[in-house]
Amino acid sequence: MITGMGVVSAVGNELPIFWQSLKEGRTGLKPITIFDTSGYRSHNGGEVTGLSPERHFPFRELRRLSRCDQFGIIAAREAVKSSGIELDNGERERFGIILGADSGGIFSVEKYFRAIYTGARKRPSPSLLVSFALATTTDHIAQEFDLHGPRTTTATVCSSSSAAIAFAYDAIAYGEAELMIAGGSDSLCEVTYAGFNSLRAIDPEGCRPFDKNRQGLSLGEGAGILLLEELEHAKARGARIWGEVLGYGVCAEAHHLTAPEPSGEGIARAISLALEEARVSPNEVEYINAHGTGTPMNDLVETKGIKIVFGNRAYEIPMSSIKSMIGHCLGSAGGIEAIATLLSLHEGVIPPTINYSTPDPECDLDYTPNEARKKDIHIAISNSFAFGGNNVCLVFKGTKSR
Repeated sequence: MITGMGVVSAVGNELPIFWQSLKEGRTGLKPITIFDTSGYRSHNGGEVTGLSPERHFPFRELRRLSRCDQFGIIAAREAVKSSGIELDNGERERFGIILGADSGGIFSVEKYFRAIYTGARKRPSPSLLVSFALATTTDHIAQEFDLHGPRTTTATVCSSSSAAIAFAYDAIAYGEAELMIAGGSDSLCEVTYAGFNSLRAIDPEGCRPFDKNRQGLSLGEGAGILLLEELEHAKARGARIWGEVLGYGVCAEAHHLTAPEPSGEGIARAISLALEEARVSPNEVEYINAHGTGTPMNDLVETKGIKIVFGNRAYEIPMSSIKSMIGHCLGSAGGIEAIATLLSLHEGVIPPTINYSTPDPECDLDYTPNEARKKDIHIAISNSFAFGGNNVCLVFKGTKSR
């Protein structure tokens, strides 16, 4: 069961604000301010603003926390607080954490070396290098909540935090834990921004998933943290249940370092494996949270994969990509999008795919263009497809259907 959720994003740093922004189709894509983008073909991104780290951390602690760490800890605090969980010492050995990561604390490392190479008068603090390891955010959160259960960090780029949710589900299903923090946190940094620009994979006009004139993604940042809890444990303490993880599918394409396998077979296999494990028929899926990056190839291949699995029914299932509003948050994308999917199930509202103006004859499914839609949905899937063909699909069930 999902009993707690917390989020930091370009459209809101608390769950209610985030969800209201998505329903209203607000964009969080704006000019990036945390580093100089003047040398790149694009200048926008889903940068987190209005967070005021000084309100959340004492100065001495803040010196050792990267931007990524801050996002993750703040979102984890919201998730744990919203769950109402009160731990005794015996439970801490049954409470673990698995997070996804990608860029991690590289932004802090960049600040350190930029100061060195530009000859800054004040030598930068070596504490900026502490968060170079991708597991740092996981470790900070585990220490804050004194978690003694399973702990690990996954790094499969764009599917990292979806994989983390999947493996946290396994930890509970196999009796290794009763409670798991899962999801991911990630921060914008210049080396990642430069890399995607060099691939010409960023749309200088903004992310337009599934639109005929799409040119690429927009990078984002933030954190999406969920608290997974074994059903009987949640019921015993009277926890509010947002939804249920029914199962997942994970597979690899082994096709190309950055390009998806063009037939859509790899994507179809991840979705089919997820539905099989969840014991859900394709006819039962009522909403798809699309990976929907806005790149010409990804959106086409995802559309193909969905058609392989669902056949003619693919045209009846509403989909949407919230990356059109928050950008592609890489290591935290799957966690943030899982939260959006659960909120859709809980409230019966499908957020829109914004910036959609020109239909693509090859991407011809229902992408919920530009305006949210009310729909009573019970089962949904959330797709995450990463570089190297690291594909993950999560299956969620709403509490209304329990």
